[in-house]
Amino acid sequence: MAAEIHSRPQTARPVLLNKIEGHSDAVNAAVLIPKEDGVITVSEDRTIRVWLKRDSGQYWPSIYHTVSSPCSCMSYHHDSRRIFIGQDNGAVVEFLISEDFNKMNHVKTYPAHQNRVSDMVFSLESEWVVSTGHDKSVSWMCTQSGSMLGRHYFTAWASCLQYDHETQHAFVGDYSGQITLLKLEKQTYSTITTLKGHEGSIGTLWWDPVQRLLFSGASDHSVIMWDIGGRKGRTLLLQGHHERVQSLRYLQLTRQLVSCSADGGIAVWNMDTQREEAPQWLDSDSCQKCEQPFFWNIKQMWDTKTLGLRQHHCRKCGKAVCGKCSSKRSTFPIMGFEFPVRVCDACFDTIKEEDRTPLATFHEGKHNIAHMDMDPSRGLMVTCGSDRIVKIWDMTQVVGCSLATGFSPR
Repeated sequence: MAAEIHSRPQTARPVLLNKIEGHSDAVNAAVLIPKEDGVITVSEDRTIRVWLKRDSGQYWPSIYHTVSSPCSCMSYHHDSRRIFIGQDNGAVVEFLISEDFNKMNHVKTYPAHQNRVSDMVFSLESEWVVSTGHDKSVSWMCTQSGSMLGRHYFTAWASCLQYDHETQHAFVGDYSGQITLLKLEKQTYSTITTLKGHEGSIGTLWWDPVQRLLFSGASDHSVIMWDIGGRKGRTLLLQGHHERVQSLRYLQLTRQLVSCSADGGIAVWNMDTQREEAPQWLDSDSCQKCEQPFFWNIKQMWDTKTLGLRQHHCRKCGKAVCGKCSSKRSTFPIMGFEFPVRVCDACFDTIKEEDRTPLATFHEGKHNIAHMDMDPSRGLMVTCGSDRIVKIWDMTQVVGCSLATGFSPR
């Protein structure tokens, strides 16, 4: 598990405050209600539930509503108490929650997709609901009229979404491992760029509109930070998980990134430090250290009467090397490698002991984490997953006591 990466003891760790049980199927999303001791959950069991903390310290549902199809995702806007639920049948349903969180009224049903809704964002500024689905599309609909404004199709399932309200840019991750940046307008759109860097399907995205940073997590167990605002194509690779990354949150105040994976791993990355980009892997027909041929280099193998070697790559310099010239392993946190990775012998000798100081901490959530939400103002985190359990955590020891200064999430 991710918690075993570093042998040194860790005293600061997430504190489990509550466990919410009662769902009969996987819980696909859970959000904390700001300024309330409450949680909203949606599940494969077709229920939408609002849980409020009682005097006993336990959470009990104040709203228990069943819809016609399994609930796959949700977007909750606290100021207006509007909640949008994505369903397995492709529909998006809007409800209005009462001030006392004891009643929920149906507002509209949007025919957003032909297949399961994978993610969505509600924008109060534009009165749009933007959603992605397994019908390989992203759609944006007007919440005032209920009409479809536009749709764009991809070559793979559209799996996750982030939306910048100010510029009306949408970031869409898909199962091919690509992230597409779209400029959405009424009745039209334009494709700005496509981000390629992951070797597996994109599982989660998080957009920070202040620093203009995009974070992505994927089934290749890695997280990538894309510096969109820098306009120089700068990317940072973060590797510390041992399973697919399924949820992300960036905390602006403390400059920390929290990521959760399918094996229950919770990682807290220090992003307030100087980091280096991992190099691109170089191509070569022979080892760039000892010049021995790789096994596909038939000509050099014939000329030198030697057997070809398997190609590897040094994670620090990116050179193509053979196994003999890259026999060492080392962590290199400044480049995002929090567990030992292959480096060539020359690079290994340049890595000092202080270069191996971890820039992330790893913790065990002890359940499959399919979705996570945080309230930075209170230092709270909620996780949920396929085990049907919802967990509420105190994260103040892990992400810093400065969270209790009144900072509120966007």
